[in-house]
Amino acid sequence: MIKTLPSLFAVLLLLPACVYSQGNRHQLLDPELIEALEPGESTAQDVVTALGAPTEVVQLGRRSAYRYDASVSKQVGLVLLFVALHGSDTQEDRAWFFFDEDGLLTHRAATFAAANADFSLPVVGE
Repeated sequence: MIKTLPSLFAVLLLLPACVYSQGNRHQLLDPELIEALEPGESTAQDVVTALGAPTEVVQLGRRSAYRYDASVSKQVGLVLLFVALHGSDTQEDRAWFFFDEDGLLTHRAATFAAANADFSLPVVGE
């Protein structure tokens, strides 16, 4: 039994292995909630009520801006004997809301890409 342990351990080391992992930072942004917040009508309180606390608040003199973001990271790894491949993809959602000195929404901008994160290994020739 003791003599077979090193052999078994050597065989296990040579077996292929796959690894998948996914990490999310913050809740993904909802495009419909963001579109419902109208410049000239919505207030800073309306934005916080709809989306929760911002990731960052920036003071711009007497005006302000709120930043919301979320990201999805996906990683995959493959080990075959002496070859190891690793792929990683991180995509983000981001939204900015700009307010005047009275807290009225003046501008908004958003990108939505977090849902597009993908598990992929590097491909030779790309």
